[in-house]
Amino acid sequence: MPRHLFEAGLDQLRRLFGEGWTVEAVSSHHQDPSDWYADRVIEIRSTDLGHTTRYVVDLKPTLTPRAVSTELLSKLHLVRQVNSFTSLLVMAPWISPKTQDLLRTHGINYLDLTRNVWIRADRPAIFIYTEGQTRAPRSASQSSPAVTLSGSKAERLVRILADVRPPYRATDLAEATGLSLAYVSRLLGTLEDQLLIQRDGRTIRKVNWQGLLRARAEHSHLLNLNPYSGFIAPNGTDYLLNQLHNVFASNHLIAITGSYAAREVAPLSVGGQLMIYIRPDHFSDELVDHLGLLEVKQQADVLFLDAHDPVVFWNSRTVHGLRHVALSQLALDCLSGPGRLPAEGEAVLERMAAHDQWRNLDIHTIKDWKSP
Repeated sequence: MPRHLFEAGLDQLRRLFGEGWTVEAVSSHHQDPSDWYADRVIEIRSTDLGHTTRYVVDLKPTLTPRAVSTELLSKLHLVRQVNSFTSLLVMAPWISPKTQDLLRTHGINYLDLTRNVWIRADRPAIFIYTEGQTRAPRSASQSSPAVTLSGSKAERLVRILADVRPPYRATDLAEATGLSLAYVSRLLGTLEDQLLIQRDGRTIRKVNWQGLLRARAEHSHLLNLNPYSGFIAPNGTDYLLNQLHNVFASNHLIAITGSYAAREVAPLSVGGQLMIYIRPDHFSDELVDHLGLLEVKQQADVLFLDAHDPVVFWNSRTVHGLRHVALSQLALDCLSGPGRLPAEGEAVLERMAAHDQWRNLDIHTIKDWKSP
């Protein structure tokens, strides 16, 4: 694997630089003794100017943001101490956008086999930046952790991590969510690799809740995850809300999300669909008739969402007498929704960061979250 990765990366570099440049591997007996820590060393030379720069190459079968912090930064420091004209270049089959951002922040050159490339040098003057695949190809994902942020179980864990301030342990999270301890432990390992949580031993001390909600939204799509029925409200939204209030008041059988709920938190625009989660056993033709709705296949202004999991009702709020989803759920729904919803989700996140009183739950007081 390392040899194939290095040779494929070298070929890609040669194609990128083209004529007027040479890209060569430095044979082991020509390497400086200080390069003992490198997987490989390459030289890039401008044939016109005669200038040469050297890169210490670190080959990684996989690369996570955590590995950048725990492994590559110390190697970068060592490379710069040894020779200020030598740079660090990491090669991997695939590098995630978040990891790329972190590498660029620290000035670490990178290349993956999907053409994500960022390489810089002062002498000769080099700057190459190309964008490849933003999602892991199947060949690369096979070696990645099996547990991801996809699915309803992941959303349960994401929600509790966002809503509940640390400290707590995996056992606390498993008990509160009803998830297996093995699953929770594996997913926490993935989140730690992505720098979305920080642990001291087995205790979670810090959660990057904004990054966590964004990461979960990337693995989800609101309208694919929750089957829905579309309607037109001939009597207008205000009439419909009044009817909903009469039927459901502030109980937990429905929860409003999407643009309407987002405007109550962070007004960004007007209009948009009224999206309502409803428990499946309380949705019926009789309810539709009572609310005065007309079912349509397109151009709906009201969507009733069949909640994929009770998690969407957890920690919901009462707004004007009706239940709205929790702020973290609202952000998730908007960020993973269609149209302008992602922009509204970012506005909700900004408001949440500025007023973090919503994040005041204690892990030992939420055991009933398993049956909201």
